[in-house]
Amino acid sequence: MRYRQGVTVQPLSATSLKKLGIDPNAIPQHVAVIMDGNGRWAQQRNLPRTEGHLRGEEALFECVEGALELGISWLTVFGFSTENWNRPKNEVQFLINFNRQTIRKRRDELHERNVKIEFIGREDWRIPKGLLQDMNDARELTKQNKAMTFTVAFNYGGRAELIDAFRAMTADGLSPKQITEKKIGQYLYGKKMPEPDLIIRTSGEQRLSNFLLWQSAYSEFLFLDTFWPDFTRTTLHKAVAEYQIRSRRFGAL
Repeated sequence: MRYRQGVTVQPLSATSLKKLGIDPNAIPQHVAVIMDGNGRWAQQRNLPRTEGHLRGEEALFECVEGALELGISWLTVFGFSTENWNRPKNEVQFLINFNRQTIRKRRDELHERNVKIEFIGREDWRIPKGLLQDMNDARELTKQNKAMTFTVAFNYGGRAELIDAFRAMTADGLSPKQITEKKIGQYLYGKKMPEPDLIIRTSGEQRLSNFLLWQSAYSEFLFLDTFWPDFTRTTLHKAVAEYQIRSRRFGAL
């Protein structure tokens, strides 16, 4: 899928949503995605793993436009985990460069679509300074945008996030009695991010892999057999329709 430059993506009408089997009054506010299966998609086609990541980028922005069409307010994707540093060095280097190129390539297009770009994760010594600068530039460029907040979890791990939150609370001198669920939420990376209503994972794997551990306490999960490069906006439409038939009770009856 190629972006149409200069085009603003408008939410679908209520009539169009109903034709897709989607209730316009029950759109999830926040959808999070674990984009899995790029390497296996490539291997099945006797292609290098890097080709799977390149095709995965196309799927990512197909997903972004699909989310804009549905009127989803927050879309969060797992871009690079704290565990991904353990992959072969050449693949790690490719992913670092790939993420930097993607930010540079897509930030203006996202800005055109009134999308706010955010990042969550440890911004530490392992991330090249140039990439950190590109991340900050994307934040600054899009900080006033309102259509959707698109968050990339980069150098992110749910356990690391909790460790960093507890360390920060300790540094601020909080007493044990002051530590509540609400207070912990104020120390997480994405302080203003609502908890995800729906978490989607592709490629047939059925686990969180250290993604949004605290925030996902009452999220709905959808595990798809589809490899990420084959993900389309139609896949997202069907995922949201599936979400809408579930009953969310949050521990109540």
